[in-house]
Amino acid sequence: MKIAVCIKRVPDMDVRFKIAADGTSIDETGVKFDMNDFDSWAVEAALQFKDKDAATEVVVISLGPDAVQETIRKALAMGADRGVQLKTDKIPFDGLAIARALVAELQGGGYDLILFGKQSADSSNGIVGAMAGELLGLPVVTAISKLDVSGASGTAKRDIEGGQEFVEFPLPAVLTVDQGLATARYPSLKGIMAAKKKPLEVKAAQMGNPAVVVAALELPPERAPGRIIGEGVAAVPELVRLLQTEAKVL
Repeated sequence: MKIAVCIKRVPDMDVRFKIAADGTSIDETGVKFDMNDFDSWAVEAALQFKDKDAATEVVVISLGPDAVQETIRKALAMGADRGVQLKTDKIPFDGLAIARALVAELQGGGYDLILFGKQSADSSNGIVGAMAGELLGLPVVTAISKLDVSGASGTAKRDIEGGQEFVEFPLPAVLTVDQGLATARYPSLKGIMAAKKKPLEVKAAQMGNPAVVVAALELPPERAPGRIIGEGVAAVPELVRLLQTEAKVL
Protein backbone atom coordinates (compact mmCIF):
# COMPACT_ATOMS: atom_id res chain seq x y z
CA MET A 1 0.00 0.00 0.00
CA LYS A 2 1.11 3.57 -0.68
CA ILE A 3 -0.14 6.24 1.73
CA ALA A 4 0.21 10.02 1.63
CA VAL A 5 -0.29 12.07 4.78
CA CYS A 6 -0.70 15.84 4.49
CA ILE A 7 0.54 17.60 7.62
CA LYS A 8 0.67 21.17 8.85
CA ARG A 9 3.01 23.10 11.15
CA VAL A 10 0.94 25.03 13.69
CA PRO A 11 1.72 27.22 16.72
CA ASP A 12 1.39 25.90 20.25
CA MET A 13 -2.10 26.95 21.32
CA ASP A 14 -1.20 27.19 25.02
CA VAL A 15 0.43 30.60 24.72
CA ARG A 16 -0.76 34.20 24.71
CA PHE A 17 -0.59 35.44 21.13
CA LYS A 18 0.40 38.87 19.90
CA ILE A 19 -0.66 40.34 16.58
CA ALA A 20 2.17 41.09 14.18
CA ALA A 21 2.84 44.55 12.77
CA ASP A 22 0.99 43.71 9.54
CA GLY A 23 -2.26 43.29 11.51
CA THR A 24 -3.17 40.10 9.66
CA SER A 25 -0.92 37.48 11.28
CA ILE A 26 0.47 36.54 14.67
CA ASP A 27 3.84 37.66 15.95
CA GLU A 28 5.89 34.45 15.89
CA THR A 29 8.57 35.78 18.25
CA GLY A 30 9.01 33.19 21.00
CA VAL A 31 6.12 31.05 19.73
CA LYS A 32 6.72 27.31 19.58
CA PHE A 33 5.48 25.30 16.62
CA ASP A 34 4.73 21.61 16.20
CA MET A 35 2.80 19.20 14.01
CA ASN A 36 -0.96 19.70 14.14
CA ASP A 37 -2.42 17.11 16.55
CA PHE A 38 -5.01 15.77 14.10
CA ASP A 39 -2.25 15.38 11.50
CA SER A 40 -0.04 13.48 13.93
CA TRP A 41 -2.88 11.02 14.47
CA ALA A 42 -3.16 10.64 10.70
CA VAL A 43 0.58 9.90 10.52
CA GLU A 44 0.18 7.30 13.25
CA ALA A 45 -2.71 5.65 11.40
CA ALA A 46 -0.53 5.36 8.29
CA LEU A 47 2.39 3.96 10.30
CA GLN A 48 0.17 1.29 11.82
CA PHE A 49 -0.47 -0.01 8.30
CA LYS A 50 3.30 0.00 7.77
CA ASP A 51 3.80 -1.93 11.01
CA LYS A 52 1.56 -4.67 9.62
CA ASP A 53 3.15 -4.67 6.15
CA ALA A 54 6.73 -3.42 5.79
CA ALA A 55 6.17 -2.94 2.05
CA THR A 56 3.80 -0.03 2.80
CA GLU A 57 5.23 3.35 1.84
CA VAL A 58 4.27 6.42 3.87
CA VAL A 59 4.90 9.83 2.31
CA VAL A 60 4.36 13.05 4.28
CA ILE A 61 3.60 16.29 2.46
CA SER A 62 3.57 19.77 3.96
CA LEU A 63 3.01 23.23 2.51
CA GLY A 64 4.96 26.21 3.79
CA PRO A 65 8.34 27.90 4.25
CA ASP A 66 11.53 26.05 5.11
CA ALA A 67 10.50 25.91 8.77
CA VAL A 68 8.05 23.12 7.89
CA GLN A 69 11.02 20.84 7.24
CA GLU A 70 11.32 20.40 11.00
CA THR A 71 7.73 19.16 11.11
CA ILE A 72 8.33 16.82 8.19
CA ARG A 73 11.46 15.45 9.87
CA LYS A 74 9.40 14.70 12.98
CA ALA A 75 7.04 12.56 10.87
CA LEU A 76 10.06 10.86 9.30
CA ALA A 77 11.46 10.20 12.79
CA MET A 78 8.13 8.60 13.72
CA GLY A 79 8.62 6.17 10.83
CA ALA A 80 7.45 7.75 7.57
CA ASP A 81 9.59 6.92 4.53
CA ARG A 82 10.03 10.24 2.77
CA GLY A 83 8.83 13.81 2.83
CA VAL A 84 7.85 16.53 0.37
CA GLN A 85 7.87 20.26 1.12
CA LEU A 86 5.70 22.39 -1.15
CA LYS A 87 7.55 25.62 -0.66
CA THR A 88 5.78 28.93 -0.23
CA ASP A 89 6.69 31.98 1.84
CA LYS A 90 3.41 31.93 3.73
CA ILE A 91 0.59 29.42 4.22
CA PRO A 92 -2.62 31.03 2.91
CA PHE A 93 -5.85 31.07 4.87
CA ASP A 94 -7.76 30.00 1.74
CA GLY A 95 -8.43 26.26 2.08
CA LEU A 96 -9.07 25.84 -1.64
CA ALA A 97 -5.69 27.36 -2.52
CA ILE A 98 -4.01 24.94 -0.11
CA ALA A 99 -5.98 22.00 -1.52
CA ARG A 100 -4.98 22.90 -5.08
CA ALA A 101 -1.30 23.00 -4.14
CA LEU A 102 -1.53 19.62 -2.44
CA VAL A 103 -3.51 18.06 -5.30
CA ALA A 104 -0.88 19.20 -7.79
CA GLU A 105 1.56 17.01 -5.85
CA LEU A 106 -0.83 14.14 -5.07
CA GLN A 107 -2.15 13.65 -8.60
CA GLY A 108 -0.52 10.76 -10.33
CA GLY A 109 1.21 9.60 -7.15
CA GLY A 110 -0.52 6.24 -7.15
CA TYR A 111 -1.65 6.56 -3.53
CA ASP A 112 -4.12 4.05 -2.10
CA LEU A 113 -4.93 6.28 0.87
CA ILE A 114 -4.54 10.03 1.30
CA LEU A 115 -4.88 11.10 4.93
CA PHE A 116 -5.46 14.52 6.46
CA GLY A 117 -6.14 15.68 9.97
CA LYS A 118 -9.78 16.67 10.48
CA GLN A 119 -8.76 20.30 10.95
CA SER A 120 -5.80 22.42 11.94
CA ALA A 121 -5.49 24.03 15.34
CA ASP A 122 -4.81 27.51 13.98
CA SER A 123 -7.41 28.16 11.25
CA SER A 124 -9.87 25.37 12.25
CA ASN A 125 -11.57 25.50 8.85
CA GLY A 126 -11.66 21.71 8.43
CA ILE A 127 -12.10 21.92 4.64
CA VAL A 128 -8.79 21.13 2.96
CA GLY A 129 -9.11 17.34 3.01
CA ALA A 130 -12.63 17.32 1.56
CA MET A 131 -11.68 19.88 -1.10
CA ALA A 132 -8.62 17.85 -2.10
CA GLY A 133 -10.74 14.74 -2.45
CA GLU A 134 -13.22 16.58 -4.66
CA LEU A 135 -10.44 17.95 -6.87
CA LEU A 136 -8.94 14.47 -7.15
CA GLY A 137 -12.32 12.91 -7.91
CA LEU A 138 -11.93 10.38 -5.08
CA PRO A 139 -14.29 9.15 -2.34
CA VAL A 140 -14.01 11.27 0.81
CA VAL A 141 -14.81 10.27 4.38
CA THR A 142 -14.32 12.95 7.01
CA ALA A 143 -13.66 12.91 10.76
CA ILE A 144 -13.07 9.18 11.10
CA SER A 145 -12.34 7.61 14.50
CA LYS A 146 -11.84 4.01 13.33
CA LEU A 147 -10.43 2.59 10.10
CA ASP A 148 -10.12 -0.86 8.55
CA VAL A 149 -8.84 -1.63 5.06
CA SER A 150 -9.15 -4.98 3.33
CA GLY A 151 -8.16 -5.47 -0.27
CA ALA A 152 -9.50 -2.72 -2.49
CA SER A 153 -11.99 -1.26 0.00
CA GLY A 154 -12.22 0.09 3.51
CA THR A 155 -14.65 0.81 6.32
CA ALA A 156 -14.59 3.73 8.73
CA LYS A 157 -16.45 4.87 11.80
CA ARG A 158 -17.53 8.46 12.29
CA ASP A 159 -18.70 9.79 15.66
CA ILE A 160 -21.71 11.98 14.98
CA GLU A 161 -24.05 13.81 17.32
CA GLY A 162 -26.11 11.27 19.18
CA GLY A 163 -24.56 8.20 17.60
CA GLN A 164 -22.01 6.59 15.31
CA GLU A 165 -21.92 6.24 11.56
CA PHE A 166 -20.21 3.36 9.72
CA VAL A 167 -19.31 3.84 6.06
CA GLU A 168 -17.72 1.73 3.34
CA PHE A 169 -15.59 3.13 0.53
CA PRO A 170 -13.43 1.88 -2.36
CA LEU A 171 -9.73 2.62 -2.67
CA PRO A 172 -8.12 4.96 -3.48
CA ALA A 173 -9.80 7.35 -1.06
CA VAL A 174 -9.24 10.55 0.92
CA LEU A 175 -9.86 10.40 4.67
CA THR A 176 -9.68 13.03 7.40
CA VAL A 177 -8.77 11.82 10.88
CA ASP A 178 -10.51 12.74 14.11
CA GLN A 179 -9.45 12.26 17.70
CA GLY A 180 -9.68 8.64 18.82
CA LEU A 181 -8.35 6.91 15.72
CA ALA A 182 -4.78 6.64 17.02
CA THR A 183 -2.42 8.07 19.62
CA ALA A 184 0.71 9.37 17.96
CA ARG A 185 3.92 7.58 18.88
CA TYR A 186 6.97 9.49 20.09
CA PRO A 187 9.98 9.50 17.78
CA SER A 188 12.71 7.22 19.12
CA LEU A 189 16.37 8.22 19.18
CA LYS A 190 17.00 5.68 16.43
CA GLY A 191 14.12 7.19 14.42
CA ILE A 192 15.45 10.72 14.88
CA MET A 193 18.87 9.70 13.62
CA ALA A 194 17.38 7.77 10.69
CA ALA A 195 15.17 10.73 9.75
CA LYS A 196 18.26 12.82 8.94
CA LYS A 197 19.09 10.45 6.07
CA LYS A 198 15.58 9.99 4.70
CA PRO A 199 14.73 11.85 1.48
CA LEU A 200 13.00 15.22 1.77
CA GLU A 201 12.18 16.78 -1.58
CA VAL A 202 11.53 20.52 -1.89
CA LYS A 203 9.24 21.74 -4.66
CA ALA A 204 7.66 25.09 -5.44
CA ALA A 205 4.00 25.13 -4.42
CA GLN A 206 1.54 25.40 -7.33
CA MET A 207 -1.16 27.37 -5.61
CA GLY A 208 -2.37 30.33 -7.60
CA ASN A 209 -3.84 33.44 -6.02
CA PRO A 210 -5.90 32.81 -2.86
CA ALA A 211 -9.51 33.97 -3.10
CA VAL A 212 -9.94 34.25 0.68
CA VAL A 213 -7.54 36.35 2.75
CA VAL A 214 -7.40 37.56 6.34
CA ALA A 215 -8.34 41.24 6.35
CA ALA A 216 -7.48 41.91 10.01
CA LEU A 217 -6.88 40.24 13.34
CA GLU A 218 -8.12 41.56 16.68
CA LEU A 219 -7.58 40.25 20.18
CA PRO A 220 -10.74 39.84 22.28
CA PRO A 221 -11.36 42.67 24.74
CA GLU A 222 -9.94 42.29 28.20
CA ARG A 223 -12.41 40.92 30.71
CA ALA A 224 -13.45 43.24 33.53
CA PRO A 225 -11.89 42.33 36.89
CA GLY A 226 -13.99 40.43 39.38
CA ARG A 227 -15.45 41.91 42.51
CA ILE A 228 -15.80 40.56 46.03
CA ILE A 229 -19.14 41.71 47.42
CA GLY A 230 -19.01 40.01 50.78
CA GLU A 231 -18.98 36.62 52.44
CA GLY A 232 -21.58 34.12 53.52
CA VAL A 233 -25.34 34.55 53.64
CA ALA A 234 -25.11 38.29 54.21
CA ALA A 235 -23.74 38.79 50.68
CA VAL A 236 -26.67 37.05 48.93
CA PRO A 237 -29.05 40.07 48.70
CA GLU A 238 -26.35 42.26 47.14
CA LEU A 239 -25.38 39.44 44.74
CA VAL A 240 -28.99 39.04 43.63
CA ARG A 241 -29.32 42.81 43.14
CA LEU A 242 -26.22 42.97 40.96
CA LEU A 243 -27.34 39.98 38.89
CA GLN A 244 -30.63 41.81 38.28
CA THR A 245 -29.36 45.35 37.67
CA GLU A 246 -25.89 44.95 36.21
CA ALA A 247 -25.54 41.45 34.74
CA LYS A 248 -29.29 41.39 33.90
CA VAL A 249 -29.41 37.61 34.05
CA LEU A 250 -32.24 37.41 36.54
